Amino acid sequence: MLNQLFFPRCRDLTMKTSPDRKKLRVPHDGPLKIVPRKPAPCEFVPRKALPCEFVLDALDPLMPRTRLMFGCVAVYVREKIVLALREKAGEAADNGVWLATTEEHHESLRRDFPNMRSIGVLGKGVTGWQVLPSDAPDFEEAALRACELIAAKDPRIGKVPKGRTRRVATPAKTARRAK
Repeated sequence: MLNQLFFPRCRDLTMKTSPDRKKLRVPHDGPLKIVPRKPAPCEFVPRKALPCEFVLDALDPLMPRTRLMFGCVAVYVREKIVLALREKAGEAADNGVWLATTEEHHESLRRDFPNMRSIGVLGKGVTGWQVLPSDAPDFEEAALRACELIAAKDPRIGKVPKGRTRRVATPAKTARRAK
């Protein structure tokens, strides 16, 4: 009824909008309706599946946090980064579970994990990060053993990340911002 007062001769009034917005149609004989331009899917499209999800399941009682880091999934327990989970098709040699450790613990960890090695994509030098390669025959057992060591608070696994430093503004940049 109200539509007939404002739009007496109009059968269909359409507002022009961008393609992702909705169209507003005012039919001649009914109330205002908002009709979607294209039906929107109601399902959530997830990102890639998490690599080595069984590791997160094993660490679940410790309430781990995850963050994306250099194409990997970094795993934090309390304030420490303990693992990184990596699964990339292009560079499969370093896929697996990366252990955050220091050089002084490599030898003792190698006794527990004979297939553990340095990570190739980080350079030729020895780094604190070591990998349990996913193509190793005992990969799942080794990854779960690492989770047990993390749960037991083994000091060999995990690092407290360095705090982010804020850039100090130079006097020249401060003067430019003031203008």
